[in-house]
Amino acid sequence: MDAQGRIGEFRGEWCGAWSLRRVTGGTEWTVSPEDTRPPTPEQRLRAETARANARSRGEIL
Repeated sequence: MDAQGRIGEFRGEWCGAWSLRRVTGGTEWTVSPEDTRPPTPEQRLRAETARANARSRGEIL
């Protein structure tokens, strides 16, 4: 989770910045590692539910 409240999957690191992408897909964004924190269990569950719903609608593979 970044400082703006977005939950993303870690996609990689480049020049000290992390690349994240929403769990439902979309454009990646970069963030400093010190500006991130793990999501709470509730936030993680919401993100996983959003991914499952998007997958069931055929929006992501």
